[in-house]
Amino acid sequence: MTSRPTGARSSLVALAAWTVAVLIASSSAGPTGLARAASPDVGTEAQRESGKKLYLKYCSQCHGENGDGEGYAAPHLRPRPRNFTTGKFKIRTTPNGALPMHQDLVTIIRRGMPYTSMPAWPNFSDQEASDLAFFITTFSPEFAKPENDPKPVALPSAPKTTKESVELGKKLYEENGCPKCHGTVGRGDGPSAPTLMDDWGHPIRPADLAQSWTLRGGSTREDIFRTMSTGLNGTPMPSFVDALQPEQRWAIADFIESLSGSNGPGYSNLVVAKHVQDPIDLAKGTASFASARVARFPIVGQIMEPGRSFHPPATSVTVQAVYDGESMAFLVRWHDMSAEKTGKNGPSLPVPPEEEEEAAATAGGQAQTPGAQPADPFAEQAAPAAPVSEFSDAVAIQIPSQVPAGPRKPYFIFGDGQNSVDLWFFDLARPSPLQFTGKGSADIAPNDTGDLTGAASYDQGEWSVIFKRPLRAASGVPFSPREFLPIAFSVWDGLSRERGNRRGLTVWYSLYIEPEVVPSAVGPMLRTALLILAIELAVIGWVRRRYGSRARAELGGEPTQPTATRA
Repeated sequence: MTSRPTGARSSLVALAAWTVAVLIASSSAGPTGLARAASPDVGTEAQRESGKKLYLKYCSQCHGENGDGEGYAAPHLRPRPRNFTTGKFKIRTTPNGALPMHQDLVTIIRRGMPYTSMPAWPNFSDQEASDLAFFITTFSPEFAKPENDPKPVALPSAPKTTKESVELGKKLYEENGCPKCHGTVGRGDGPSAPTLMDDWGHPIRPADLAQSWTLRGGSTREDIFRTMSTGLNGTPMPSFVDALQPEQRWAIADFIESLSGSNGPGYSNLVVAKHVQDPIDLAKGTASFASARVARFPIVGQIMEPGRSFHPPATSVTVQAVYDGESMAFLVRWHDMSAEKTGKNGPSLPVPPEEEEEAAATAGGQAQTPGAQPADPFAEQAAPAAPVSEFSDAVAIQIPSQVPAGPRKPYFIFGDGQNSVDLWFFDLARPSPLQFTGKGSADIAPNDTGDLTGAASYDQGEWSVIFKRPLRAASGVPFSPREFLPIAFSVWDGLSRERGNRRGLTVWYSLYIEPEVVPSAVGPMLRTALLILAIELAVIGWVRRRYGSRARAELGGEPTQPTATRA
């Protein structure tokens, strides 16, 4: 019997191994004979069941028991709660149109989405957050399809920000059409802004890049770069991962960060009125306030009384105050997508009850069109005309009618029967403000003495409104140096049909009227330091003399006082 050559035996072994491999693969192949892709990780049944309990307890009120974004709170929320059944998620590390990674869902659960109804849930354990994320995937069949197994995009480490990168970012920002939605300086006031809709036909506002702390996906350079790379699914915000190189996306992120800085809003609780030597002249506009400290206050929705505004478009106001020998003046600023200078507004205009239920349909000012496709903000065509509102933009300052004698203040929603407020109201379709006395939302009476004057201007997505009143007027509290007074603000967005009780407002904060001459702290500090030094030197000298004499006496030296002797 002859043996086979070694090379032939090796070939047979290799052929047998290949045949076994083919048989194993074919046992798991589909109808076409091709091996199936690995199944996505959607958790175990126990994990999903655990997540379901958390979801029904904490999430279903907004997102709905079926994950369709139709919870009982949904009509009052803006932006609308996410519809999980579509598989479209805004904040991801995956390509545009792709499903999110499991960790992406966990991150949003942990961090929430700033300035929306989606809160952060830091108290969930790691296991709870993960289980909840797994359950969310059960609402869309897309998560179970092997071909949809998500892969993250490349997100390189951030390079150092430079002046050159910011300048390049500004150039790329303009060249890539960003101002069409976000505006030239990022305040969300581009010509397309009032017409934008999401994939479900709901009006949607472009992000205010000049207030980066409000960005839904986070405000860091890394967050902005990720959004530039992945886009926001379900919105007109596209992905630039294929259109721009990483260094170009980083440059745009640097420019966006430069628009508002990286220190957050820096909210305050105090307006400091500064004395100025020159008479306050409305014709000079904001220049009169150059030396005054800026205070920023958060705007919240008026949700206490009928006519509610659950999510007012304005998120904050900045306030400065100055006074001269005769008058006090306030400068109030806020960002607004568009200036509504026609129509009317008033602090007591009625709001029909049904409008509260329709609030989500008029976010941004335009009516919802079911099934409408979102407008293309990058199309080379004339900007669509913004819808016209019957209501104008407006702003108000309120101060107690009398200086509070104790800690009790009037009700912050236009006062109450026992404690009225002096209401300075500026309908920005009018040339000057009016004065009212408020004893509650249902009791607002005109009280215009003619003392109150003002001026208003709108530029690149920002209102600047000045109120001016004599220090001692015919109506209202006098303004005196070294005095504290409660003060609060309200803002109405006409495009969103805000008027009367439907508005954004602040709670009570404090106004401090700084004295005309603020004593320098340097003199008292130097005097105190010199006094302490003199006391220390005197004590040291006394100690040295006393204990030095005692030491010399113990060593046989001359006594400090000579002993008297007799002759």
